Amino acid sequence: MAARETHEAIETVFRIERARLIAGLVRLVRDVSLAEDLAQDALLAALSEWPGTGLPDRPGAWLMATAKRRAIDRFRRDRMIAEKHAEIGRDSEAETLPDVEAAMDDDIGDELLSLIFTACHPVLSRDARAALTLRLIGGLTTEEIGRAFLTGEATIAQRITRSKKTLAERGVTYEVPRGAERQERLSSVLEVIYLIFNEGYAATAGDELIRPALCTEALRLGRILANLLPDEAEVFGLLALMELQSSRFAARQGADGMPIPLPEQNRGRWDHLAIRRGLDALARAQTLGGANAPYALQAALAACHAKARTASETDWKTIAALYGVLSEVMPSPIVGLNRAIAHSMAFGPEQGLRLLAEIEHEPALREYAPLPAARGDFLYRAGRLDEARLQFERAAALTHNEKEKAFFLKRIAACDHQSGEASGSNP
Repeated sequence: MAARETHEAIETVFRIERARLIAGLVRLVRDVSLAEDLAQDALLAALSEWPGTGLPDRPGAWLMATAKRRAIDRFRRDRMIAEKHAEIGRDSEAETLPDVEAAMDDDIGDELLSLIFTACHPVLSRDARAALTLRLIGGLTTEEIGRAFLTGEATIAQRITRSKKTLAERGVTYEVPRGAERQERLSSVLEVIYLIFNEGYAATAGDELIRPALCTEALRLGRILANLLPDEAEVFGLLALMELQSSRFAARQGADGMPIPLPEQNRGRWDHLAIRRGLDALARAQTLGGANAPYALQAALAACHAKARTASETDWKTIAALYGVLSEVMPSPIVGLNRAIAHSMAFGPEQGLRLLAEIEHEPALREYAPLPAARGDFLYRAGRLDEARLQFERAAALTHNEKEKAFFLKRIAACDHQSGEASGSNP
């Protein structure tokens, strides 16, 4: 394998293993920042050794063993042998590793979920919990997290740094909590899992429209939660939403990587097994009394699309009504934007423009590309092509995703084409 290919392979392995590696190390060293440092040390060791020896059969295990050895070396170097060896064992390193790994098992056997509950500890603010977990579990950059939160990158970086410091100072225990404490943290955990899913479903930056690995990880965590908490309606509401949204992956972009709007997607390419899983999870959430909870409502919206055999059969009036309920249960500028889109489809583009006018001055939407994109679509459907073109230009300037930008440029070209045809038809 060429040196460049080996280097790329190592980086790919590390991206895959990073979250689990950090989760295991946090259980060992009880310090998030130190765990990240040790994971980075293991990566540097792999970059040094693997080009000569080749990739090991179990690269994740190799990285973990290397990071553990680095941890032991660091503990010794810091003159903390007695205290730390009480946690990781007093015998030889080779003999202690199995004991350490056994100690890492939690009550549901999933280190990543334990790390999420740790990052979502009540000592942190809600925004801090979500930002920290997206960084640790999703491996997102501070820029990507900032876009997910519609918040500046510098603010996110400070938030993450303070969060890790707070967890270390408070000596937060790495575990999945029980009883009332578990309930207290659950809403934040659900929020974080969905933010991870959303970043995979519609990447905020880069060359790819979709990052399936993030969605897969969010779905995996959602399914674990559902098994752990079988009587929590919103756990099933979130799982239903993610299953239904993920069912459209194969149809969301063309062979050229360009996004395909929902009404134009080939519904034969939708994953009907995922749709069935989503509808079953939604039914479970509704049976548990959570029909009007935020995630269940969003899942019900996705179900309206999933049940429509063709775009023309979509029940937009029901979707508009559901968004009315959601805007009361979970008011936000983004919900308001989606409500306007639904009303434009149900009652015409002018109705959508009227609802946009009510929210367009919200600070959170000021640099948000979907706002001018939606306005441009309404104007286009209303035949106001010059105005629509300006809005698509604005959306293209705001987006940081290359495929999305190309899509907006295509909409601009469509405006020009339609304008040309209209001019040519005039006497």
